[in-house]
Amino acid sequence: MTAGRPSEVVTHAKTVDAVLEQFGTSREGLSSADAAIRQDIHGANRIPRARKTPIVLRFLSHFHNALIYVLIVAAIVTWWLGQPIDSAVILFVVLANAIIGFVQEGRAAAALEAIETMLSPHAHVVRDGRRITLDAEQLVPGDSVFVEAGDRVPADLRLFEVHGLQVQEALLTGESVPVNKAIEPVREDAPLGERTCIAFGGTIVTAGQAQGVVTAIGPRTEIGHVSGMLSSVDTLQTPLLGQMNAFARWLTVLILLMGAALLSYGVFIREDDFTDTFMSVVGLSVAAIPEGLPAVLTITMAIGVRAMARKHAIVRRLPAIETLGAVSVICTDKTGTLTRNEMVVRAVWTAGQSYDVSGEGYSPTGLLSPRPQLSATCPLHTFAITAALCNDSRLLKQPTGWALTGDPMEGALLALAGKVLPDPEALRTEQTRLDVLPFDSRHRLMVTRNRDGDSEVLHVKGAPEAITGLCSDMLDADGSAIPIDRREIRAVTDRFAARGMRVLALATLKNATETELGPEALSGHLTFIGLAGLADPPRPEAIRAVAECRAAGIQVKMITGDHAGTATAIAAEIGLETPGHVLEGRDLDHLDDVALASAVRDTNVFARTSPEHKLRLVKALQSQDLIVAMTGDGVNDAPALKRADVGVAMGQKGSEAAKESAAIVLADDNFASIAAAVTEGRRVYDNIRKLIRWTLPTGGGESSVVILALLFGLVLPITPIQILWINLITEMTLGLALAFEPLEPGTMSAPPRKRTTPLLDAGLLGDIVVATLLFAAAIFGIFTYTLNETGSLDLARTVAFNGLVVLQVAYLFFVRYQHGASTTLAGLRGTPAIWIALCVVVAGQLAATYWPTAQAVFGTTGLPLKHAGIVLGAGIAVFGLLEVEKQLRLAIQRT
Repeated sequence: MTAGRPSEVVTHAKTVDAVLEQFGTSREGLSSADAAIRQDIHGANRIPRARKTPIVLRFLSHFHNALIYVLIVAAIVTWWLGQPIDSAVILFVVLANAIIGFVQEGRAAAALEAIETMLSPHAHVVRDGRRITLDAEQLVPGDSVFVEAGDRVPADLRLFEVHGLQVQEALLTGESVPVNKAIEPVREDAPLGERTCIAFGGTIVTAGQAQGVVTAIGPRTEIGHVSGMLSSVDTLQTPLLGQMNAFARWLTVLILLMGAALLSYGVFIREDDFTDTFMSVVGLSVAAIPEGLPAVLTITMAIGVRAMARKHAIVRRLPAIETLGAVSVICTDKTGTLTRNEMVVRAVWTAGQSYDVSGEGYSPTGLLSPRPQLSATCPLHTFAITAALCNDSRLLKQPTGWALTGDPMEGALLALAGKVLPDPEALRTEQTRLDVLPFDSRHRLMVTRNRDGDSEVLHVKGAPEAITGLCSDMLDADGSAIPIDRREIRAVTDRFAARGMRVLALATLKNATETELGPEALSGHLTFIGLAGLADPPRPEAIRAVAECRAAGIQVKMITGDHAGTATAIAAEIGLETPGHVLEGRDLDHLDDVALASAVRDTNVFARTSPEHKLRLVKALQSQDLIVAMTGDGVNDAPALKRADVGVAMGQKGSEAAKESAAIVLADDNFASIAAAVTEGRRVYDNIRKLIRWTLPTGGGESSVVILALLFGLVLPITPIQILWINLITEMTLGLALAFEPLEPGTMSAPPRKRTTPLLDAGLLGDIVVATLLFAAAIFGIFTYTLNETGSLDLARTVAFNGLVVLQVAYLFFVRYQHGASTTLAGLRGTPAIWIALCVVVAGQLAATYWPTAQAVFGTTGLPLKHAGIVLGAGIAVFGLLEVEKQLRLAIQRT
């Protein structure tokens, strides 16, 4: 819940008694009869399943596409032409595309099912004055529920009794450290992460026990609200799919109109034979329809999937690949993505001296700067002893590094102790623990009593203000005690906090055999040792990746549930622009959609955000035609992941709901992998553009030959069956070879393309016109020359048939380089995929030209050496003219 949601019941801002009165209950809970009545009213404590579309309709919906209709028509035409094998191939492409889309849609729907499992299956509740265990689905508002360490909270609870309760809320707030809970109310506009008197359904209790009253169940819980948002969020169509659908509609209309016009012209004006004219129009349709384009597009993206997997990015939805290449904004979570999700001590202050601490993760190796002179009386030595002994966690050495069992902040203190002491574990064995006062949110400290030889020593850690209030003196540089300087301690605390660090204070009391552990008994007796500044540090590779994104014109925005100070510090470390300009969730609540759309452009750090905030931010950016990638790992991120153009979930620490909502999952939870995936996305998109730039002009060249023959009553230089053969063999070989093209130099230094960038831009339309004219001139030229020289229609058509294939090969080498010369050694050398495709095409053409059975099918005849040379010469001439035109165009653009 966030402040201002219309249907919410505000309980976090009310006292316990007011909440109990509001729900008509007490600390002793409800009677069974009352609970039954309430369940009839409120229903079961479960998240309702969305109504599902019948599986048959879901499958059939994937045929409802203009390009699919065109392909079906192409299959009917080829069947009519007596080519059942070719017709079957086209229908296979249609069916394969439908199956792929159907499977992907089914996976997306699994996100809701993942959230449905987030609420606890059982609950400990007071009914009829007795504590019982029942199915969590039977909980009702007003029930009195117990939770303890290890439990999943079964519903949203307003806590009224707390004993050291800590709850891991990362799945809702994104905050990496467990939250200390209390019973005192908070302000009404407090964000989720600051509602310390509420235990949210689906979160995990990591320490302590508590009792609370149920205030929301099922869809009314925070988890349920996220589920409701997720089911109502529309998945945006990717830019390329939208453009391809528009192109398919345009192509369908164009083919129908052109075919009808030419048929009418031939039959009614030129008074040609209807059957011959109709078959010529069929030839035009076959030439214009890019039968293999959807299949080659799918295969091109599938090749990108494999390449991205090698870079730790697992693609779940195929079209997301090309969208990554167009991303203009990356909205990223902080914890675990930009940072390591491991707390480390970054700074220590003791006896007036500050130390910066190096090292990574929970490894007990690292240096302190300036290097200290350690001795048994050194305050830093005492600090490390208390850090090790006032600690319930353990560090374990594993093959992959150091792992933590316990609280992240305690793990950081243990790692620090290892950097100062020779063997902290031996110390813990030697100075055994005799007693402990666990951390509690009321007194905000932890105390242990340990044996030290013949005496007993108290070791204390906690919030600085709580610790200093119990101290009368502090350690000096020589280990002696001097009066405590609370003003200096407060200044250092503020300085550490300004750097985005959480601050813990440590204190001790020697010869404490008779001393009780309670705060009242300790007041005025403790000796202050020092302060530790802890942080979740940024990943070094994330810093480099942010710089790469900025160089590529991609904005990086950090959206986190953490505090503004922490977010600002991390933003500055990783290199975000204007890190000091932060908007918090409460600020966003006061902005309407128009104001938010304006503010989001100039702000790169958002703190204390809720699921609704993340979703609003994504929509605000998209409203300005920006293509948005959103990263996340918690349930709270799922709606925004689904709405984003590219949702990116964390594979290691991400929730199942986040993974199912995302289009891409990062296997290593690393922001650097996103930057690598964007690079791969740009390569895939460039190759798709090259494929389209090759397919449409060559198709236009084929069509122009048919159109000119119809308009001027000429004999068709190429028959419809020959055109179909060329389309199938070249698009599935030469076109596919473009999928393996490497990234062109300078691609990542160009700004991202806009959502509104047309698929058919002026450059592509110009290519179509130029290629159409050159192809038509070359084909009619070599056809007419051969026909006049030999009088053989079959030989002339064979020359034109092979000439068209050679022209497509020449055009393939031309489109490989759009921003440079294709005549370089590297350009002419090609790639292994290019030469494999050429071998297949040459073998196919030789068979179609010289194999007797194929000659009977295609109406071809063997080519004499002279005419083979004419075919090759036409290809070289057209390639040269195209390259000259491109160089002139690039020279004009540079000027």
